[in-house]
Amino acid sequence: MRRKLPAPLRARTRSVAITASPPLTRTTADAGPPAVELEGITKRFPGVVANKDVTFSVRRGTVHAIVGENGAGKSTLMKILYGVQRPDEGTIKVGGQLVNLHSPSDAIAAGIGMVFQHFMLADNLTVLENVVLGAEKLHGIGDKARREIQRISDAYKLDVDPDALVSELGVGARQRIEILKVLYRGAKTLILDEPTAVLVPQEVDELFDQLAELKDEGLTVLFISHKLDEVLKVADSITVIRRGTTIDTVDPKSVNARQLAELMVGSELPSPTTEESTVTDRVLLSVEDLVLGGGSGRPLLDGISLTIHAGEVLGIAGVEGNGQAELVEVIMGMREPTSGTVHLETTDISDWGTREIREAGVGYIPEDRHRHALLLEAPLWENRILGHQTESPNVKGQLIDAAAAKADTQRIVGEYDVRTPSIFVTAGSLSGGNQQKLIIGREMSHHPKVLIAAHPTRGVDVGAQSSIWDHIRAARREGLAVLLISADLEELIGLSDTIRVILRGKLSGEFDPDAVTAEDLGAAMTGAGEKEQTR
Repeated sequence: MRRKLPAPLRARTRSVAITASPPLTRTTADAGPPAVELEGITKRFPGVVANKDVTFSVRRGTVHAIVGENGAGKSTLMKILYGVQRPDEGTIKVGGQLVNLHSPSDAIAAGIGMVFQHFMLADNLTVLENVVLGAEKLHGIGDKARREIQRISDAYKLDVDPDALVSELGVGARQRIEILKVLYRGAKTLILDEPTAVLVPQEVDELFDQLAELKDEGLTVLFISHKLDEVLKVADSITVIRRGTTIDTVDPKSVNARQLAELMVGSELPSPTTEESTVTDRVLLSVEDLVLGGGSGRPLLDGISLTIHAGEVLGIAGVEGNGQAELVEVIMGMREPTSGTVHLETTDISDWGTREIREAGVGYIPEDRHRHALLLEAPLWENRILGHQTESPNVKGQLIDAAAAKADTQRIVGEYDVRTPSIFVTAGSLSGGNQQKLIIGREMSHHPKVLIAAHPTRGVDVGAQSSIWDHIRAARREGLAVLLISADLEELIGLSDTIRVILRGKLSGEFDPDAVTAEDLGAAMTGAGEKEQTR
């Protein structure tokens, strides 16, 4: 039998499936005007209604979660609230006062700030320089600004050093800087978009502590997330959005994860558990003593060795910036290693180009779909060709076969549940989850021997996540070898046959998914395990 989830995760998954459903309780507003009120918000784009009659209010001094599938309209709604887009219908009130938000500057002036999922920091600048950039008129760029940054850091326990260089900071610290930037500009309501997507468990706990500090000081947080267990833990109220409209606003004390999933997608909360082992003795990908030099003197990759068999998922856990991105780029021929080898079966592909590696049977789901997987301004059928422009069904002889590519794109849309009005809309018009399903459909359509999957479910909802897991499991049963890199530790534990941790460019020993917890992996990822061993 395939190994199962560790006991704590098995228990939690079982409880989701069998817990009796308490009656849904709607939250009620506190005395005084809400921090934010949206009424009848409707936003239309050509061929699609992104938001339709969205109505809810957010109490002051609370964490209010917004959950929903990709494509449900959350991002559009938050862009409207932050002034990036204007609604076609409806009104917004802040503190009881009607506001017209034409730009982010208007939103900031109204006390609304937003921390995006993809951080917007300049690595070559200090914390102070990043915070004051664009807000120099508030407190200047010298000692007054430094004192204000330190005051905010101390008041909300953000633990930020104004003189630290951002390039030397980890993901958790960068997120705290983004929060500080918003507070520095006077925000009283913060929008956090998928704030835990790249954090290890310990950093998630620290973030939740910081949110409690913000609440204690009377600030309001809009918390956008796909992780329902985290939403239930941190939120004071939860609004569910489905297909562009509000379904309900509920009290987290009277709802469980299964009910939230049903409200969002009409099905139970999925589990990444893979029941039966399909690992064979046939080695499909092997990396031996891989070294990649770095400009700072310390190698970016230092003696990496791993082997993946047919029917095996090898999971790599690590805090971002510890070499996992570089490992993927070397395997995919995007970087040339300083030393060491990469073999596809028995063939040395260490000096091959990316196109040769793809044509030899290596599928690739990149970490950043916008930069490395899609042409956002191109239609879906052209994106189906991307990276496979020399392979059937995309070509006939030496020419692109547009008709065949369009027909196959239509097949992918149907088989992988890519929700789109047509294959002729641009990739940029799709939600993140539907973009990801298109990418996975494209890669799996060429029946690869090996799949390099970097954060395949990052930023997607529970429905799309479940679909992606199903496709990985199905391909694994058919003998696919998968290198899975993910910041979702439950996903790694549930899908992987073996887990390795990468820290400062080196791989630690093997971890058995049956015998490791998310907390154990988190400790290994941050080096805490090393510290314990050296005491």
